[in-house]
Amino acid sequence: MAPTAPLLEGRVALVSGAGAGLGRAVCTALSAHGARVVVGDIDEAAVNASVAAVEAAGGTAVGRLADIRRTADCEALVELAATTFGGVDVLVNDAYHGGDFQRFEASDLESWRATTEVNLWGTLRMTQAALGHLKRSGRGRVVMVCTHGVELVQPHFGAYTTSKAALAHATKLLAAELGQYGIRVNAVFPGPIFGDALRGYLEQLAASEGRPVEDVHREWAARNALNYLVPPEDIAGPVVFLASDLSLPVTGQAIYANAGETFH
Repeated sequence: MAPTAPLLEGRVALVSGAGAGLGRAVCTALSAHGARVVVGDIDEAAVNASVAAVEAAGGTAVGRLADIRRTADCEALVELAATTFGGVDVLVNDAYHGGDFQRFEASDLESWRATTEVNLWGTLRMTQAALGHLKRSGRGRVVMVCTHGVELVQPHFGAYTTSKAALAHATKLLAAELGQYGIRVNAVFPGPIFGDALRGYLEQLAASEGRPVEDVHREWAARNALNYLVPPEDIAGPVVFLASDLSLPVTGQAIYANAGETFH
């Protein structure tokens, strides 16, 4: 039997918010499956680190500073993809603003606006900037990164989850409108991601309660059906699936990559 070609061989993937955590994991996973990767982030040092991570694993990547709140930055990131690799086949919208973690009654709604400016408007701005290349590709893919918090509703996360709920609806709308061009638009909905931020929070929680951190890890893992803390590398797998031809009939859909903390 002949060897199987990489899932994304010959394709160009642009990833926003790609400087660390899930974004970096997505970059390296896309590259491992044959994609050439364009990295965008608001932290230039983090951009360089993600490019280096892809190259260290044998892949090809370029990157630049980009703030998706600015149309010019979005266009410049797409232009980098076009001039370096010839276009954009896959867009992964991972850039996000986490919100202020305030209850609604204590919130300054300008803070909500700032969160929405990134999570909704910035993501749509980035998608619009890449749209011409995605249409010309003939195999365009857009993958939104949402959150299972749009349904697993918790106090203090209002700004973040409300903006992501709007993005979840926009995902379906774009799928309906862009399908005529062969563009598939889908979303991945992670639960808690066991990266640096969550790891640090759980360590602080364990210290404040005077308990071994392993006990706190087990408690958090027990919240989902698979009983494990999901690292960013595991969320990257569903992104690769949605970027590839394995998902040809899939558009406007939500993949809840949360180890069974909720079911859909």
